[in-house]
Amino acid sequence: MSFRVGFDVDGVLADFRSAFRQTAEQLLKRSVSDAVGPEQTPASLSPGDVRHVWEHIAKTDNWWMEVPAYEPAQIARLYELTRAAGWEIVFMTKRPASSGDSVQFQTQWWIERFGFYLPAVVTVPGSRGDIANGLRLDLVIDDQIINCAEVISAGNTKAVLMLRDADNVARNHATDRGIGVVSTLAEALTVLERLHDVIPRRRGQLMRLTDWFKPAAETGALPDNPRDVRPIPPFTATDSTRG
Repeated sequence: MSFRVGFDVDGVLADFRSAFRQTAEQLLKRSVSDAVGPEQTPASLSPGDVRHVWEHIAKTDNWWMEVPAYEPAQIARLYELTRAAGWEIVFMTKRPASSGDSVQFQTQWWIERFGFYLPAVVTVPGSRGDIANGLRLDLVIDDQIINCAEVISAGNTKAVLMLRDADNVARNHATDRGIGVVSTLAEALTVLERLHDVIPRRRGQLMRLTDWFKPAAETGALPDNPRDVRPIPPFTATDSTRG
């Protein structure tokens, strides 16, 4: 059976924080702090401000297509690894709807833009643990510790927390529960390469994922970027308004 991995989108692949902050600044005509509050939105915004921004997003055609990627080249690298190793990848998101195309289609279009072709995207309004169990995932990578906790509590799926900020309290809380921690997508993919042969052989057995977070030996170069052999049309701002 293939190695099956679930990726959260915002916070892992997509820099939602920056996109939300920029939208808030344009809408409110003032600077907004980088400090993060509830729901991964800027702490300097009042609940009314946050609601106003979300209402604007809901009315904006294909807003989710404009969100920047944290590490664009690593999305292409994930595709290369997936094709070479025969992994099965599922992208999960609980994004609210915006005007234009469906959230699923916008997210698929966004991921393919960065070189991961034909992505499987599942919109997940409920528990990540339920979807991990239902899809029989081996591993889930998420930027919310509550989602990681749901995943490991619901079954045999392992979890990795994407912790882009230096937060030792969150890191220790995760590792104490057997949740792996990475700070970049590049690091997460290196971990996946090392786990590729381990997890499928030990499905159903007790295994602390943190036991495998050790420096890996040097490996050869990755395959060429698939965009070199299958280019996609250049993206422009007007693309997001087309039906």
